[in-house]
Amino acid sequence: MRRIFTIVFILTALLSSCKEQKHEDVAAEVLAENAEEPEIKLYTFDGGTVLVNKLELFSQGDEYKGQSKEFVDAFYVISHPKGNLMWDAGLPESLVGLPEPFTSSDGAFTVSRRDSVVNQLKKIGLTPEDFTYIALSHTHFDHVGHANAFKDATWLVQEAEYDFVHSDTVKENYPEIHAAVQGLTKVKKIKGDYDVFGDGTVVFKFMPGHTPGHQVLFLDLKNHGPVLLAGDLYHFSENRVNRRVPLFNHNVSQTIVSMKAFEDFAEQKNANVYLQHEPEDFKKMPKPPQYLH
Repeated sequence: MRRIFTIVFILTALLSSCKEQKHEDVAAEVLAENAEEPEIKLYTFDGGTVLVNKLELFSQGDEYKGQSKEFVDAFYVISHPKGNLMWDAGLPESLVGLPEPFTSSDGAFTVSRRDSVVNQLKKIGLTPEDFTYIALSHTHFDHVGHANAFKDATWLVQEAEYDFVHSDTVKENYPEIHAAVQGLTKVKKIKGDYDVFGDGTVVFKFMPGHTPGHQVLFLDLKNHGPVLLAGDLYHFSENRVNRRVPLFNHNVSQTIVSMKAFEDFAEQKNANVYLQHEPEDFKKMPKPPQYLH
């Protein structure tokens, strides 16, 4: 009889233990389901205007011969609970306050910028010192303008892009571009896709070709859904539709591969794609202090 009671006691204890474990597992599942997704805010700012006087530069063919087009030059702030990220840096701030737009010596571009990054950040109550990271889609002149203002932030940069902008070729032929990132001494070099905050909400997608380390930005926003900021993979909508590659791209075949990868990823994520130089896309974005989230 005592043996029977012992067996019953053991079985009861085991059943009780299983029930408690089950309750704990259910509670953990409920907590996981109800866990707050990180609130991410995407602010869109004006980094200047680019009048392309020779649009034929933006195709390998002659489709745009004799045409011109006005580009916007946007930059973005991504606010995440773990820190703030500056994405791209507009045109040089030396343009702010000039009485007339500046035209390049070859006549290809006429550029202007109305306001500084410091002044614009005031609209959302931030300063450059409030940023954990800065990242650039690439290091052309119209994407590095105010980069040096973020010397306290860590520059997240593709290793291939870092090597490119610090190469002798860039130093000798485009010293102003090399100088534009010299203040960024806190550097983290990356290779390929990179999850900035480790939760899948802010991810760099490596899309080389325009430059050796060109990248685009994927955001998973809670209310607006997935977003892709295209860097300079495409400059305007017609080039995206026709997959046209600018004459000045670093590697044409690599660009075409990146375009295919971009479109596949955009379809997979059902992402809202925004072209950073396209005026119509810029108009769609709320302006500070408003934001996408």
